[in-house]
Amino acid sequence: MASIKFDFLKLRSLKLKIHLPIIVLLLLLSLLYVYFRYVENKQYVKIGVLHSLTGTMAASETPLVDAVQFAVEEINDSGGLNGIPVKIIVADCRSDANFCAQEAQRLISIEKVNALFGCWTSDCRIAVKNVVEKYNLLLFYPLQYEGLEKSSNIIYTGSTPNQQIMPMVIWALQNKGKRYYLIGSDYIFPRIANFMIKEVLNIYGGYLMGERYLPMGSKDMAIVVNEISALKPDFVVNTLNGDSNTSFFHALYAAGIKAAKIPVFSTSIAEVELQTIGPTYVEGHYAAKNYFQSLDTHENKIHVEAFKNRFGKNRVFDDPMESSYVGVILWANAVREISSTDSDILKSILMHQTFHSPQGIVSIDYNTQHLWQKVFIGQAEANGQFNIVWKTDQSVRPVPYPVFHNIEEWKKIKEYLSGVKR
Repeated sequence: MASIKFDFLKLRSLKLKIHLPIIVLLLLLSLLYVYFRYVENKQYVKIGVLHSLTGTMAASETPLVDAVQFAVEEINDSGGLNGIPVKIIVADCRSDANFCAQEAQRLISIEKVNALFGCWTSDCRIAVKNVVEKYNLLLFYPLQYEGLEKSSNIIYTGSTPNQQIMPMVIWALQNKGKRYYLIGSDYIFPRIANFMIKEVLNIYGGYLMGERYLPMGSKDMAIVVNEISALKPDFVVNTLNGDSNTSFFHALYAAGIKAAKIPVFSTSIAEVELQTIGPTYVEGHYAAKNYFQSLDTHENKIHVEAFKNRFGKNRVFDDPMESSYVGVILWANAVREISSTDSDILKSILMHQTFHSPQGIVSIDYNTQHLWQKVFIGQAEANGQFNIVWKTDQSVRPVPYPVFHNIEEWKKIKEYLSGVKR
């Protein structure tokens, strides 16, 4: 039998000859990728959008992406940012705060976005806050929230407690009675909001009848509805979020608990949620916002009509959408003013920005980076809109830390409530 000998040097040479074209091709493809990303960054100013398109928050958050898109199209139609168009890159947060933070890091480090817009829950905002502070990028946060926060990397275009929660519960106390019940999702916003509500209503002579928290996405409302039916409070304050609201209002309706007898005052119900839940189930109940689509002003009517022409006649435009839209416009106006997307420069310029928004004139408060804005209380109607029953005459100054405790006391309270077992 003939022996077989290998020439290892020739074999290595042959392998190199085979692999060399592949290596060259991969190198060329890598260079082309880098080049096209460079060209893309020169052709567009990119912004990242962080909202949940799936999971328990999807129905509420998905329309906010359209609001950002609407603002961007308006900016691009008017010449972009000094001639450069804006491009949005959307990330699905999947109703998961930790995943949203990962997506924020990807948008910043890989997609090279110049600013972030989004988040809904406070858990999500807090997770993303760590990312934008690490990379020194701006996040525009469009939701009402519990306050007790200030970050140099966040512009808060939603409401602070004195611009939503407190006026709402004081009005309810004065107009509906003194006995109240609290229901909320089990995370930081409802717990802090309800802590504030109890303190305010105790000052005004209110009586707490019951308080309960449910896991995010919870659909079992039997215990809550049974308690409300048995206790018969004068009103309910609802800080549930996401699709739990659908289950809650359907369960109330099925149990015969109507708004005429026990009205519900909600923090996270707007026109989008009325469509999702069904207006019949929410009719007569209340919400407090800084914007309602039913605002009877010329500017708002033009804005709503333009949005419907773009996204569909059956679409609605609500408070979180308006706050999202406002954030993009304020950012764009600041970029145009200084011809730069540098976060450090923009921070100082943004503090001087005002904008005639659909709700009226809004401006960023220099000390807090929150918006001055009006407050409205609306009653849900069968047509899916809100009838405004109360409003402030002027824009209200944002107070992230309510005055009945000092900042250090609020920090301890927040730390305690953040650690409450969920």
